[in-house]
Amino acid sequence: MNTKSLLIRNGRIIDPANRVDQQGDLLVQDGCIAEPGGTLPADVREIDAAGCWVVPGLIDMHVHLREPGEEYKEDILSGTRAAAAGGFTGVACMPNTKPVNDCRAVTLMILQLAVKGDARVYPVGAISKNSDGTSLAEIGEMRQAGIVAVSDDGLPVRDSQLMRRAMEYSDDFGLVVISHSEEPSLSQGVMNEGVVSTRLGLRGIPTAAESIMVYREIALAEYTGKRVHIAHVSTAMSTDLIRSAKARGVRVTAETTPHYFTLTDEAVEGYNTNAKMNPPLRAEEDRQAIRLGLSDGTFDAIATDHAPHSILEKEVEFDLAMNGIIGLETSLPLSLALVRDGVIDEKRLVELMSLNPATILGLKAGTLSLGAVADITVINPDRAFCYSEDQVVSKSKNSPFLGWNLLGRAVYTIMGGRITHEIR
Repeated sequence: MNTKSLLIRNGRIIDPANRVDQQGDLLVQDGCIAEPGGTLPADVREIDAAGCWVVPGLIDMHVHLREPGEEYKEDILSGTRAAAAGGFTGVACMPNTKPVNDCRAVTLMILQLAVKGDARVYPVGAISKNSDGTSLAEIGEMRQAGIVAVSDDGLPVRDSQLMRRAMEYSDDFGLVVISHSEEPSLSQGVMNEGVVSTRLGLRGIPTAAESIMVYREIALAEYTGKRVHIAHVSTAMSTDLIRSAKARGVRVTAETTPHYFTLTDEAVEGYNTNAKMNPPLRAEEDRQAIRLGLSDGTFDAIATDHAPHSILEKEVEFDLAMNGIIGLETSLPLSLALVRDGVIDEKRLVELMSLNPATILGLKAGTLSLGAVADITVINPDRAFCYSEDQVVSKSKNSPFLGWNLLGRAVYTIMGGRITHEIR
């Protein structure tokens, strides 16, 4: 829906970048945040936000949009529609497409396709050519084309010297390296190694498969003085390593996802392939450690690792099923549960889902400052709904949260002053 001016009335405005948390009105004019006082524009549309939070547009710094190459699972337009439905005004898309986003041409194609989308798309370029871990991709060229970070997500960078070079070279272009932290020789299983895997007779993946590589990335960042961002953290040991590194001043940031602070490997019972992902769902002690890391500042962002797959990849034997779940439409209500449980407060939630992702990726976003682009999410924290398959906006339906009764959702998503999603 297009409109020139919006007046969002009576909302609780939460803007951590400006230390604002107060009841008030917010005016959007010509796609930007404007001063709400004085005579209103003739074309203004008013939105009653009583009982709602008005926050900077949510940013998901880790999604898979599948285009180019696997559009039957998701494409940029369907993925950004799902993002808007979840309250996101921007998403950073990982490069493991077909072909891999390892050059200017693919980056430009993604950006061109995203022009008509319902959320801003921030491409992440590959660390290595074809993400094969052999030689660096054309990082400078991709930076000029518009990437915001580099990663071989979906695959770890096995070669430590190549990862070191990536950190050093990317830093010259103001880019952060996003690490898929996994030791491949230990990751030969299909779920978390533990009591549940033993009971189900499934090959297990130990927590050390993640933490060993997290340790390497921290060691390289500490040695070079460069930045590294650890993606989709799932274990207590990784959380402890990151916390300790931050205390020493290492330039490390980290994200986790709603499934790691909500579910455990018990969700795999019944050989539920919608609970199969990489890294896998862990034990309860890991889930609690993740929640503590969100509370004490160890984690900088909540991302989704939105990974759409069709029934062709999921309705098969557990060993053969693809890893990953969709998450754009459930991230906000699952994260709001942290607020209700007293794990984090409202300000911290907005930092984790908007301000911090923008800061890590160097985006001009995550704020409601006067004159800023009007990317806004209006959240009703008490809006209840059942996440049923017929409600899913994504092309794919691979979610372990189908059938869950959830509380809290985005009722308006506004990108550049344009309403991209609304629930009346």
